Formats: sequence, C-alpha cells, structure tokens
Amino acid sequence: MPAPSRSQPMATPGPLPRAIDLLADLEGGAISAVALLEQTYQRIAEQNPGVNAICTLKPMEQVLPKAEAVDAARAQGQPLPPLAGLPMAIKDLANVQGLPTTMGSPILAQHMPEEDALFVSRLKAAGALIIGKTNTPEFGAGSNTFNPLFGSTKNPWDLSKVAGGSSGGAAAALAAGMVALADGSDMGGSLRNPAAYCNVVGLRPTLGRVPSPPLHAETFTRMSVEGPMARTVEDCALLLQVMAGPDKRDALSLSVTPLAAGEPLVRDIRDLRLAWAPRPAGLPVERPVASVLGGAVQRLWQLCPNIEEITLNELTGAMAVFGTLRAAAFAQLLGELYASDADAMKATLRGNIELGLALSRLDIDVAEEQRARMLAALASLFERFDYLLLPVTQVMPFEANIEYPRHVDGQAMSSYIEWMASCCIMSPFGVPCLSVPAGFSPEGLPVGLQIVGRPGDDWGVLQLAYAFQEHTGHWRRSPPTVKATS
Repeated sequence: MPAPSRSQPMATPGPLPRAIDLLADLEGGAISAVALLEQTYQRIAEQNPGVNAICTLKPMEQVLPKAEAVDAARAQGQPLPPLAGLPMAIKDLANVQGLPTTMGSPILAQHMPEEDALFVSRLKAAGALIIGKTNTPEFGAGSNTFNPLFGSTKNPWDLSKVAGGSSGGAAAALAAGMVALADGSDMGGSLRNPAAYCNVVGLRPTLGRVPSPPLHAETFTRMSVEGPMARTVEDCALLLQVMAGPDKRDALSLSVTPLAAGEPLVRDIRDLRLAWAPRPAGLPVERPVASVLGGAVQRLWQLCPNIEEITLNELTGAMAVFGTLRAAAFAQLLGELYASDADAMKATLRGNIELGLALSRLDIDVAEEQRARMLAALASLFERFDYLLLPVTQVMPFEANIEYPRHVDGQAMSSYIEWMASCCIMSPFGVPCLSVPAGFSPEGLPVGLQIVGRPGDDWGVLQLAYAFQEHTGHWRRSPPTVKATS
C-alpha cells in the first residue's frame, strides 16, 4: 500500500468505535460476540498485511467457542464480567498459555508458555477473548518495532514510518482498528512512545499499580511496568481497572482502591497547577514536535490557566541513572541467554547487555544515590505543581528502515535509546506517565503530550488527560489507511 503523499494533508476519516461502545453494543444486543469476533478477524485480514502489528493470530475457530459461550450466557441473563466478548491481542513479551511467546527473538521462536502472565489471567477472567500476539522488537529492546522473526511494524498514519516501540504492535493495532484495547509494557518509554506515534493513549502506571511477579531476585531499582493502551482515555481507564490490583507475589503491588472508588473521569481542572517543560532537563526537541506541543499547551491553557513553563533541571543527569539501571536489568535478565546465544541477538541489544555485565556494584550504588537525590527534588516540585507536562517524543515518526535517529535537533545521539530521553528520564521514579494525542504535524503525523503525576495519582493523570482529550478531540481522527466500520 503506498504511503500518503507528504505534500498533501492526509484525509481524516471518522473515529473508530471505542471499547466502551463495543461493550455497550454487546450488552444491549446490537451485536453478538460471534459477530464482533468475525468483524475483528476481517479487519485484521484487511489491515495487518500492510501494518504488520499482529505477529501471531489464533485460527478463528479456536476462539469461536468462547464467543458463543458469551452469547449464550448473555441470552440466559447471566451476569458477565466487564470485558466479556471483547477480542484482544497480547504483546509478545507476555506469556499466554497455548500461544508462542517469542519476545521477537529466534532464540525463543519455539517457546510455548505453560501458564499466563498475571495480567493476562486477569484479562481472561474479565471476559476478554485472546486472539493473538502483537509485535515487539527483540526482548523489547528499542523504540522501533522490528525483529528477525516477524519483520517490521509500520505506522498506520504513514506506512513508511515507524510505529514506535517496544509496544509498537499494540499501538499500530489500535490505530488501525484491529483491536479496541491493548496491553503495553514500559521501561524507558516502550508504551508511551508508540502511543504518541500512533495517536492513541498509553499509560505507564505507578510502579506496582499493575503487579508483575518478579522473575528474578532484583538487586537494582525496578523500572519496567505493564499498563493499558487504547484509542481513548476512558477505554484506557477501563483496562487499567481490570489490570490493576494487589498480588502477594509482588511486594511492590498496590491496592486498587483509588481506581475502584467510582470517581468519574470528568473533573474541574481550572484550579490545577501545571508545569510545562518544553525541553525537559535541556534535552533537544525537534521543531515540528515543539510546534505541535506548543499549540497543545495553549489549548490546555484555555481549560487550566495555571500553567508555568519550567526547565525541569531537577532531572539533569536522570538519563545516566536510567542508562545504568537499564543496563543492569538487561544483564541480569538476559545474561544467561547472552552467554549461550549472543550471536543470535541484534548488535544494539548485545552492546547493552555487555554494558550491564561490565557494571560494578559501586556503579549501581552511585546511580541509586543519584536517583534518590532526584526523587527528593521531584517530590519538592510536586509540592508546587499538581502535574508536569513534557514531550513524549523528541522527534517525529522516522523512516521505518532506520533503527534509530542518530541526531536530534542537530545533537548527536550516543546510543539507540538516547533519542527517547524525554520518556526515559521519568522511568526511575515510579510515577504515572501518560501519552495523550496532542495534535498533528502539517504532514498529518501524530504527536503526543506526556502528563506526569505524583506516585499513586494514576486516576488524576487520567482525569487531566480526559479533559484535554474532550477539549481537543484528536482521538476522533483516524489514519487515512483505515476506514471506520459503520
């Protein structure tokens, strides 16, 4: 499928249905679970060849009995869980019993998990129909979704561009209308970056909000989290309520109470104190991104006039902290595979593992000390402001055949993750961060605004994002390659 011309504005088809709309139609009998499943597979057949977001798909006949059971239970008036009959595909980093979990690596090409990841079991208990897997880079390393098993995921807004990563398959599947809800995971922006690039919503929750039983005893600060992605804030909030909640296997897991108290997403935000960091901690941001976000903040100012521009210099050096802790994590989690199968890994991943293996205990202790100092500075900042605003990405979606940008606004990048520093600098601090659609470049490519809250204030972040979403309506615009269903 040819990419839209860069010289002409892209067409603006109407909005795709939200998850809450589909669930209401299922509940009200406007559509059956079987019919929705058939429509989902038809849309995947139409959209996935060009986008390559779904990397593994169950044969529909294997899922059909579950859809029929939902319809039968509904016909009998039985109570049903909140996602009953809604098809979903799971990021290929998370285990799903009976489906390959390859993590995009030839090393795990034959890996068939015997049990579900915790959040997957919760999705199934909530009635979601798991139909397949979404694409990811090797072991989730990098913000460009490509791997030697399944190839490259493209951006539905321009099929010559990247969809971001590592949750690029999830974001592209949402944007192309193949699924209405998706899971993502995020260590340094892997959920936020693709959400921004694909004009969808992605929430990196407070650390522990979505529990993830550790696979190994951890000797470094945990940064990776799982979270919800959707086309709208309200859908994202719905999925978070299903994924969240304590689990005794995760010592960091949090109560779901703040999310289950029935508090609405609608909130008067006029008196909120917001801080806008257009170049957080002095990071380079390219002009097209800065231009769109400048306009987005002006739109938000119409709702909330208490917006102050800041430098966010409190986090100067946070990228170095993140880099050390990330390298330590990769060395710990993948060190054994590296020892046996390094040649089967992409070069950038090998280099990151090697960096982690070379770290000393002192290196990690120094990073932890710096992290603690910055965390205290961030806490002081949150005494002055309720929420922070900053770019999700520093560059527009780039060509899909480039692994990562070598320069940002004229500044050379030293690694394959440095260009995503606007996300990475928030990751060591356990705070909720959300990417919400913020507008489009003149060429019609999406840009996301990052909203950051205090630890635990996931719902407040969603409320602010919802107010902005309803004021701007960017979610209603669909990619020109996608046609909304009637």
